[in-house]
Amino acid sequence: MKKRKVFAPLIFSLIFLFTSIIFISFTQNKQTVQTESSSVSEISQTSKEISEAVPQISESEMHGIWIPYMSLTLSPNERSKNGFESKINTMVEKCVKYKINTAVIQVRPFGDSIYPSKIFPYSHIITGTQGVSPDFDPLDIIIRKFHKKNISVHAWVNPLRISTGQTPPVLSDSNPYKNYPTFNYNNGIYYDPAYPEVRKLIIDGIAEIVGNYDIDGIQLDDYFYPSDESDYDKNSYDEYAKSVKSDFLPISQHEWRKANINMLIEGIYSKIHSIKNNVVFGIAPQCNFDNNEKIGADVNVWCSQKGYIDYICPQLYVSNNHPTFPFNPLADKWKATVTDPNIKLYFGLGMYKAGSDADSSTWLLSDDNLKKQIEYSRAIKINGFMLYSYEYLDSSDTEKEVRNAVAIIE
Repeated sequence: MKKRKVFAPLIFSLIFLFTSIIFISFTQNKQTVQTESSSVSEISQTSKEISEAVPQISESEMHGIWIPYMSLTLSPNERSKNGFESKINTMVEKCVKYKINTAVIQVRPFGDSIYPSKIFPYSHIITGTQGVSPDFDPLDIIIRKFHKKNISVHAWVNPLRISTGQTPPVLSDSNPYKNYPTFNYNNGIYYDPAYPEVRKLIIDGIAEIVGNYDIDGIQLDDYFYPSDESDYDKNSYDEYAKSVKSDFLPISQHEWRKANINMLIEGIYSKIHSIKNNVVFGIAPQCNFDNNEKIGADVNVWCSQKGYIDYICPQLYVSNNHPTFPFNPLADKWKATVTDPNIKLYFGLGMYKAGSDADSSTWLLSDDNLKKQIEYSRAIKINGFMLYSYEYLDSSDTEKEVRNAVAIIE
C-alpha cells in the first residue's frame, strides 16, 4: 500500500462513498427485468451478521478432484437413468481408489443445469440438446452415490458464461439469457454482472441448488470478466459514468468491474448461509495475481475480509521448476494473501500437465512434482489440495506422478 498524508484516507473515503452511492443508484434504476432485493449496504450488513457464525469446515485434509462438464457428457447410449448411474458409479469407485474425499462437479457450465431447475434449462451434456429434460435427476444421483462412499460434493458453477463458440451448439428457447443484459466477447455470450437483475439471477440459481439438494459446498471457477479489454461492456460502463453527478468523478472501468463482481460474491455468500450455514462457498481463481486483477477477481479482498468466501483454491497449475512461476514461491504468496483465519486455503494442482512437455518441459524433469507440492503444502500448513482433473487420475502420461502422490495421501 502507498503511504498517504494524514487527511488523504478521509478524502478518499468520502469520494469513494459518494461515487459508490451514485453507482448503486444507477444499477438499481435499471428496469430490464427486475431489481435486486438487497442493496450493497444491505448485503454488507447481512455479511457482518453471518460472519459471527462462520461455518465449520472439516479439519481433515482436503483431497479434492475437479470433474468438469466434459467428463459428465453423456453419449447417446448413456442417456438413461441406468446409463448415467453406471457412469457415476465408475467415477465414485475411481475416487475411492485414489483417496479422494471431495468431488467438485460442474453442474452449471453454460447458464444451464444438470438438474431440474425453475430458472435454467437442462444442459446439452445430459440429453444432447439444451432444454430437453431427462427422466431422472442427475444431481440427485451424483450426491447420493458420492455421499454413500463418504465423499463430499461441491457444486461447481460458472456464473457468467452462456456460450463460447459453438458450445452449446444451440441455446434453448427457454434459456433466460434473452431477458437479461449480456455482452459478447470472442464469439461468446456472457451475463453482464453490472446489473442487479443479473446478479440476482445468478444468486437465485445458486440458492436453488442449496435449498433443494444435500450439497456440501458451492464453488465458482476463474471465469469472471473474460478480459481487461474495455470495449465489450463499454455501453454499460458509459451508462454508469454518465449517471455520476458532475461534482464527482466516476470510478475507473477496472474498479467498477471489480465492484460488480464483489457485489455478486457477497450476495452469493450471504444467500448460501441464509439457507444452510453448513454449506461452504469457495472460489478457484487463477494462480497469477495480475491475471485475476485483469478479470475483476478481487482475491486480496476476498481472502482478507469476512463475508465473501469460506475457502479459496488458487489453480497452481505449475511445475516445481516452472521458468517464471515455480510452485513454492507462488504457494508462499498465496499463503500470505489469506489473512482471515476463518478462510481455508487449498491449492489446485495441475495433474493434467504431469508427464507432458508443458511449462517448458519442466514437468519431465521428475515424476514427483505433485508429491513434492503436497509435501510443501503441508509444510506451510494449508488445508489440502484439489486435482485437475478426473480424466487424468489414470492416464498413462500421469501414471507415475499420480502413484507417487497417492502414496503420501492418508
